Amino acid sequence: MKHRMLALVGVAAVIAVVSLVFIARQTPTTTAQTGSALKTAWGEPDLQGIWDTAPVQIPLQRPAKYKDQESFTDAQIAELDKIRAAMPGNETRSVRGTELDVAGAYNAVFTSRRPTGRRTSLIVDPPDGRIPPVTGEVMKRRKEIRELQLALLENTDTCKNKWPGCEGGKYTGVPSPKRNEPFKHYTGSTGNRSDGPENFGLGNRCMAGALPDFGGFRQIIQSPGAVSIFYDTGQGQGWHRIIPITSAAHLPANVRTWWGDSRGRWEDNTLVVDVTNFTPKRDFNGSLDNLHLVERWTRTGPNTIEYVVTMDDPTSWTKPWTVKQEYAKQSDQLNRIYKEPRCHEGNFAMIGELAGARSQERAFAEGRGPDPTTINYAAPTGAANALGVASGQEDADPLQ
Repeated sequence: MKHRMLALVGVAAVIAVVSLVFIARQTPTTTAQTGSALKTAWGEPDLQGIWDTAPVQIPLQRPAKYKDQESFTDAQIAELDKIRAAMPGNETRSVRGTELDVAGAYNAVFTSRRPTGRRTSLIVDPPDGRIPPVTGEVMKRRKEIRELQLALLENTDTCKNKWPGCEGGKYTGVPSPKRNEPFKHYTGSTGNRSDGPENFGLGNRCMAGALPDFGGFRQIIQSPGAVSIFYDTGQGQGWHRIIPITSAAHLPANVRTWWGDSRGRWEDNTLVVDVTNFTPKRDFNGSLDNLHLVERWTRTGPNTIEYVVTMDDPTSWTKPWTVKQEYAKQSDQLNRIYKEPRCHEGNFAMIGELAGARSQERAFAEGRGPDPTTINYAAPTGAANALGVASGQEDADPLQ
C-alpha cells in the first residue's frame, strides 16, 4: 500500500510539472503600454488574448427592408428584439420515432439568440451592405448543382409539388437521367446520395471551419515572427492558423490549402494579412480557388480589436467587398479554449451513414426493402431547405 501511495504521489508530481510547463507556454507574453498601443516584449503590437464578437446579432448582409440605413434606430432595435424573442427555437421535439426527430438533435438548450446590434450589416463596402452580384460563371455552376440535387430528390415518396415530376406529394414522372450523373462540382453540401463522404455536407465531415470566419471565439498568441490564431467555431470544429510575419512570396500556385496561405506584415499598429492559394473544394459565397483576402487586425483599446477584411475574386463577384467587425477581449482567467477536435472522434457518424446506405442497397437487391433512390435522405437533415424546396422549417429571423 505504501509503495502504491508513493507511486501515486510521483505520478501527481509529474503531472503537476507538465501542467506548469503547459501553462507557462500558454501564458500570454508580458505586454507594455507604449503610447496608445499595447506592445509585446519584443516591441510588436500586442493582439493576444481570447476574443469574441460584440454580444449582439449583426447580419452579414443588410436586409432589403433597411437598404438605405447603416444603423438601426432605437425603435427599430426594440421592435426587432420583440419579434426575434417570440420566434420558435426548437423548444420541443418533433414527432418521436421519425427521421425528422432524430435529425433535430439540437434544440433551444444548445442555441441562443443575441440581441439586435446597432449596425444593419457587417458589410461596410459596397455602401448598400450587400455582397456584390456574382458572375455568370458562378450562376452557371450553381444552376448545374441545383439541377442535379433536384434530380436526386424527384422520384422520392416525399417529393414536393414544385419538384419536377411531383404531383400531390407523390412522384408521377420518369426519373431524370441527370440523377445518374456524377457531380461536376465539388459542392461541399448535402445531396440525396450516399456514394461516399463527398456526398455529405462539410459539417457532417468535420470540415466546417473556414476562412474568413465571422463568428465564434478566437484565441491569438504571438511570438517573434509569427501570429497564431485558434478559431473555436462550429460543433467542435475549431482549427489553428499560423500567420508568418514575412516578406516572402506566397506558396507556388499549384499548392492549395483549406484555409489558404497567409503572409503577414505590420503597418504601424495594424497586422495586415494577405491570403491566397485557397482550395477549389470550398465555396465561399461563390468564390473557389481564386479567393483573395486582405485582413487588417488593429488593437483599438485595452479590450477591443477591430477586424476588417476585403474579399476579392473577379471570376466570382463583380467587385470586391469588405466586412468590419469589433471584437471584445474575454477574461484569460475565467475562460479557456480546449483545442481538441470535438466533432467526431474518428468520424464514426460518417462511417455509420455510409454503412447504412450500403445495407439498404443490399436489402433492396435481395427483395427485403425499398429502392434507396425513392427514400428522401436530404429533407430530414436540412438539405431540402438549402435547396429552397421544403417548408415548415424555415428560419423567420428578420435579420437573415
